[in-house]
Amino acid sequence: MKPTILYDGYCALCNRVVEFLQARQKPGALQYVAQQSPRGPQLRAAAGLADLSTSTVVLLEDGRAYLRSAAALRALRQLRFPWPLLYAFILVPPFLRDPVYNFIAHNRYRWFGRLPRE
Repeated sequence: MKPTILYDGYCALCNRVVEFLQARQKPGALQYVAQQSPRGPQLRAAAGLADLSTSTVVLLEDGRAYLRSAAALRALRQLRFPWPLLYAFILVPPFLRDPVYNFIAHNRYRWFGRLPRE
């Protein structure tokens, strides 16, 4: 199974990020699943993340689940040059990276909007 990004399907920012990644990824490198889709909860449960908030991006890769900034940075490795260079930020400790991620995640609807439910 190729690396899979679980994202908040109602978040306008999240959907724009998915579009950004799709346009720049190596061919067929990533797949994307909205957490609110029928498959989203199944994948989260299989990864032991059934109770995880939809505000948290998840990257499922090689049988492991990566969350928040680690998920975002690991996804960048699947893009065409020069984007994988940003993976160097993985050297910044998570206790410094994740508060920035959490701040943006907490304010994402207010700043970028929410998509209507279908």
